[in-house]
Amino acid sequence: MPTTPVPTRSELIEHLVLTRIAGDVATPRENNLSHYRELANGNAYFWLGLELGDRWTDEQDVLAVMAERCGVNEDPEHRHGQDTIDPALTVDALDRTAALLRKAADERRRVLVATGHPGGLLGVHAATAAALEAAGCDMVGVPLGLTADEGVVAQLAGVAMYERGASLWHTHSPRPMAEILTALPLEGEELPDLVIADHGWAGCAAQAGIETIGYADSNDPALFLGEAEGTLTLCVPLDDHVANPRFYEPMTAYLLHAAGLT
Repeated sequence: MPTTPVPTRSELIEHLVLTRIAGDVATPRENNLSHYRELANGNAYFWLGLELGDRWTDEQDVLAVMAERCGVNEDPEHRHGQDTIDPALTVDALDRTAALLRKAADERRRVLVATGHPGGLLGVHAATAAALEAAGCDMVGVPLGLTADEGVVAQLAGVAMYERGASLWHTHSPRPMAEILTALPLEGEELPDLVIADHGWAGCAAQAGIETIGYADSNDPALFLGEAEGTLTLCVPLDDHVANPRFYEPMTAYLLHAAGLT
C-alpha cells in the first residue's frame, strides 16, 4: 500500500506535469502519429487485442479521438516535436477509476490485475491489487504453466505479467491475457468481473466482454478507441514508463484514497 501522502487534485496535476507523467510528455509527436497511422492502416499489432475492423481507417479520425480523450495536440499539421497528455483528463479518469474500484470492493467482485509495462506500472497495479484484496475482492490467481509468445504468463504481487528468460518483459501482446481467459474455465474457475490492466492485456479482456480499466500512453491509441466505442470501460491517459517508477506513487495514493481503499 502506498505510504506517500495523498495529494489534492491540484497537487497531483502539478506532480504529473513535473514528472512528465502528463503535460509535455517524452513521447515525441512523430512517434504518436506513426502509431496512429499504423493502426489506421490495419496493423493489428497496434490494435492491442481489440477488433477494430475497418472503423478507424482514417488517421485524422484517430487523432481526433486522441485529442479529445488523451489531450494530444489536435492540430493535424503539427507533425514533429513535443506532444502532450492533458493532466486534467488523467485525474478525471482516475476519479472515474476510483468509483469503479469502490464498486468492485463493495460488491466483492472477482478482479484480475495485469500489466505489459512492469518497468513502469507494476507498483500502481500491485498496490491496487493489494487494496482490493484487503477490501474483500476475489482476486484471480493465474493458472500455472501458461505460455504465450515464447514466454511464460507469471504473477507477482497479485499482478499478471509476461516473463521470458527469467526477466519480466514489456509487451503489447494480447496473447498472455487470452491464455488466462482460456485456461480459467478449463480449471473450473470463473472469469473475472473486472480487469485492471494496460496494453494488450486490457484490450484482450475488453474484447472478451469483460469490464476493463486500461492505462494507456499517447502512442497507444487502441484503448482510447475501445473506450470511444464502448468496448473498453475506461481508459486512463498517462506516460506509462517515466524515468522513475516511484513517480507514480502520489497518483496511486490519490486513486486508492478516492476509492476509499486506504
